[in-house]
Amino acid sequence: MKKIAVIGANSYIARNVVYVLNQSPVKYEIKLYDYNDVHIDGHSNYMSINILSKESVKNIEFDCDIVFMFVGKTGSANGFTDYDLFIDINERALLNLLNEYIAQKSSAKIIFPSTRLVYKGKPGKLKEDAEKEFNTIYAINKFACEQYLGMFHRVYDVQYCIFRICIPYGTLIPDASAYGTAEFMLSKATKGENITLYGDGGVRRTLTYMGDLCNVLIAGALSNRCINDVFNIGGENYSLKEMAELIATKYDVDIDYIPWPAVAEKIESGDTVFDSERLDMLDSVIYTKKFANWISD
Repeated sequence: MKKIAVIGANSYIARNVVYVLNQSPVKYEIKLYDYNDVHIDGHSNYMSINILSKESVKNIEFDCDIVFMFVGKTGSANGFTDYDLFIDINERALLNLLNEYIAQKSSAKIIFPSTRLVYKGKPGKLKEDAEKEFNTIYAINKFACEQYLGMFHRVYDVQYCIFRICIPYGTLIPDASAYGTAEFMLSKATKGENITLYGDGGVRRTLTYMGDLCNVLIAGALSNRCINDVFNIGGENYSLKEMAELIATKYDVDIDYIPWPAVAEKIESGDTVFDSERLDMLDSVIYTKKFANWISD
């Protein structure tokens, strides 16, 4: 039986991953860790830890096969003022984990989710080695963590796999609060409010349904071929305008196009559409959910 540790287990993606693992016909021994006193979904195999405390991190059992590292703080402009928090939660947390991993002589594979924001946006599809650009503290936090994992692999033989995620949407847990672009649009439309878009809404993204995202993360974690490397997770190619039009039609609201705020325009990455061919060919990944069907449903 595979032993799996999920760190940051109360986060949005982690809760969905745990749900999929628990629904699987294959049985796993799962241990959950996060800062809160209890797990949001009531799982008993949970321990409260402070990932920023070296002493607390010692309570994580690294005698396992897979470690999902979901601790992180997302954000855009707020990173410029809350930089200490962003560095702590996004970088120090991983470094604490890596040092304890080594202390416990672990051989587990660390699964680390990264972001589209490490790329310099441009028209067309972006491969994993596409040009990088960092417009926010969060973006450079994530890229720094990618580099830490590579360093620790070269020096200490830490095993890892990095999966870059563009725009996830949806949730498998009905009461789980989702976040992100689609959910922002839906929150407006379901209240009868118009959807607001900066500029003409023409920037494009890769959209990945949460169920597909979880399946890819788990399959990659279990695969012997996804190891010590970086992979883009795929999905569908949509502009923000196309997303908004589907939602606006469904809920009979309009779209308001407004000028870019100065800071938001400076940190906007532009088109970030992923080329996921390397991962899709490696593990025969299939993306089952269509965004239009999700909106219709």
